[in-house]
Amino acid sequence: MSVSFTTKFVRRAMAGVAGLLIGCSATAAAAADYPDRAIRLIVPFATGGSTDLVGRLIAEYVGRELGQSIVVENKGGAGGALGAEQIARAKADGYTIGMATVSTHGSNPAIYTDLKYDPIKDFEPISNVLGVPSVFAVHPKIPAKDMKEFIALAKADPMKYSFASPGVASLGHANIENFMMLSGIKLLHVPYRGAGPALNDALAGQVDAITDNLSSTLPHLVEGRLRPLAILGAERSAVLPDVPTYGELGFPEMGTGGWFGLVAPAGTPKEVIARLNQAVAKAATNPEFLERAKNAGATVMINTPDEFAKQIVAAIARYTKVAKAADIKPQ
Repeated sequence: MSVSFTTKFVRRAMAGVAGLLIGCSATAAAAADYPDRAIRLIVPFATGGSTDLVGRLIAEYVGRELGQSIVVENKGGAGGALGAEQIARAKADGYTIGMATVSTHGSNPAIYTDLKYDPIKDFEPISNVLGVPSVFAVHPKIPAKDMKEFIALAKADPMKYSFASPGVASLGHANIENFMMLSGIKLLHVPYRGAGPALNDALAGQVDAITDNLSSTLPHLVEGRLRPLAILGAERSAVLPDVPTYGELGFPEMGTGGWFGLVAPAGTPKEVIARLNQAVAKAATNPEFLERAKNAGATVMINTPDEFAKQIVAAIARYTKVAKAADIKPQ
């Protein structure tokens, strides 16, 4: 009786192991053939914005390296939260990936307590790809030729000067709150329903200052309709070489600006993540890709999945500190 029971137990265990090995072999085989069809790239912002433009650039050149089309789907809303949630809930097979930004994986998790995704647990980082700096600019009517002069003006008259943001609890709001704390100035916050209206009123002189993506404001800076005082980036921009970074101005705690990376749903096979990371790194050496990125004011920020994960953690920590100190809360 005991021999029979033992034999059955061993047979069942061996069958279980065999099934596990078959499953692992199937997964490995699928990863080895990856990708064998088109890939969906979810961009968590509307068509035409900076994230969409960067996402389409990445899709084109990474798709070439993979030998498959990468189809962009825009899922905007709630400051990127709706699209990020869809990325997190997608099937973890490598055929749905998404854009991660300093908003979706930095300021949003620091400010919003009701997000339906976890920026760490629900994603597999693939790579950061491009950094797009933002620029702090003032209307030409403001009698400050550089940031030192602007800080002196603002300190002399607290709350006299205003700044526009895309909305309460937006990344632009958080960045200027951080700068005000670091520089010891007080500006009047004027929130708008989006970056477009905020920029329009800054151009019209209805508000005194704005921080916005360099790609959006560059034409107006070149034409002299706005005066750039600082770049939020890891280094000076090639298109605005005379404008210092916040770090150069003595405010390294401002961080290194906005970034646009790729993530996959948690549980995506490591072999697939490695294949995607490899394709991103290869695409970033393409001279055409580099030229188009440069024209958009972007810099290449390729790294490993582990390095990108650390960047995400650091961004959340930085904006959590800012949100708490400035009492930034969503409306």
